[in-house]
Amino acid sequence: MNKIFLNTAKQLLPTLHKTKIKLDLAADLTPGKPLIADFGNHYTGYFSLSLSFRGSPADAPALIRLKFCEHISEIDEDTSNYQGWVSKSWIQEEIVHVDYLPQVLRLERRYAFRYVVIESLAASGKYQVIADSCEVVASTSAGKEVTPVGNSELEKRIDAIALRTLSECMQSEFEDGPKRDRRLWLGDLRLQALTNYSTFQNNDLVKRCLYLFAGTANGEGTVSACVFTKPKVVADDTYMFDYSLFFVSVLHDYYFHTKDRKTLEELLPTAEQQIKLAAKRFKDDVIEDSDVLGWCFLDWNLALNKQCGAQAVYIYALRQLIALRQELGLKSESYEAELKAKIEAGVNYFYDEAAGVFVSGASKQISYASNVWMVLAKVFDKKKNREILLRLKELGAVEIVTPYMYHHYVLALIESGLVEEARQTMDGYWGAMANDGADTFYELFNPSNPNESPYGGKAVLSYCHAWSCTPSFLLREYFKE
Repeated sequence: MNKIFLNTAKQLLPTLHKTKIKLDLAADLTPGKPLIADFGNHYTGYFSLSLSFRGSPADAPALIRLKFCEHISEIDEDTSNYQGWVSKSWIQEEIVHVDYLPQVLRLERRYAFRYVVIESLAASGKYQVIADSCEVVASTSAGKEVTPVGNSELEKRIDAIALRTLSECMQSEFEDGPKRDRRLWLGDLRLQALTNYSTFQNNDLVKRCLYLFAGTANGEGTVSACVFTKPKVVADDTYMFDYSLFFVSVLHDYYFHTKDRKTLEELLPTAEQQIKLAAKRFKDDVIEDSDVLGWCFLDWNLALNKQCGAQAVYIYALRQLIALRQELGLKSESYEAELKAKIEAGVNYFYDEAAGVFVSGASKQISYASNVWMVLAKVFDKKKNREILLRLKELGAVEIVTPYMYHHYVLALIESGLVEEARQTMDGYWGAMANDGADTFYELFNPSNPNESPYGGKAVLSYCHAWSCTPSFLLREYFKE
């Protein structure tokens, strides 16, 4: 732990802006007849329910079930049989005894939801339970209103939903999802920060998160994939090759947006350490593959081989480190030689001349993720990159399943000069979620398999997830009219 860095992060703790939203219900709660309270949009905050009764004095407790739903599809979902590997404790359901009526039932836990299913499971036959009203005290550190933009009504809807997604995930730090996992992940932070610069401009929140990661690096200096801040600040014991490297990327993007030289000077050693540690995973300038789930993320497709994409992310981050060093007047000959070697080895080892694309792993897998990251790493020129991206459609490449990877695909199309195709891809993918009833964008969405989940079931999926907020960035930075 670096106490100086963590003290800086503490000083940057943001103000949470609170809003009360109240619904009048005046409804009887009868066993077997659930009541659905619709707040009209997604909110993250604290819920209370005002209960009373009619008839004789309440001679037995009322047993109330509450189910909080981010998406309308969750209302009727039976979660009782969920057996996935992510804990079912993330499912937002509560059964509460209410001993005395009337009473305002205030739940201590924070929830993320639009809909609340309220049901009486049991009460005495001598009285009728009544739900008078319910309320959420919602919070965000976004701090200002941003007007949606777009060239069509669909794009304006997409932007409004993306803005809502980011705003809901901006709490005391950038959370990956206010329902799950409710903590600071580096891969999500990178995309949240980019979108924030174009929208809410709460740049001190990005700075706070950088210091949280740097302050919790482990003994050899590796930045964790995610950080917990409650009940105290501590790094998770999850480390990912690409996520650690993205510390370089977040610092790079933060500096070039803010020109905050002091922060760059303080955190550059942490950024350099991520490159030095990642370099140890190479043999003859080629990244060594691994069968360990999560050694490198890239996307939530469980069939995806990560070797080629990992090499590309390293090249991408190394370019950014060299750019940061140049800003401080530091020479980078060794890093530049390293960059050249990794590009040459990456092309020689992973590029398949016959197929015209990059392949990955012992099976020489062709995937969107591998090729998108090689395009973003700029190992070839724009013309060659464009040919690669267009070729993928003909080869049955392993598909993309998350908005996180779709963002990178759209950006790769833009940087290859395929701007119109990039816009159509954004409109098609995020537009499909909008047309699916999204108030905020999802953690995972595969249009060809809407029920897909890497967790063994949809019950724990996040329907408000930070890495899906980037249309608001793309629309403002690349698709201006």
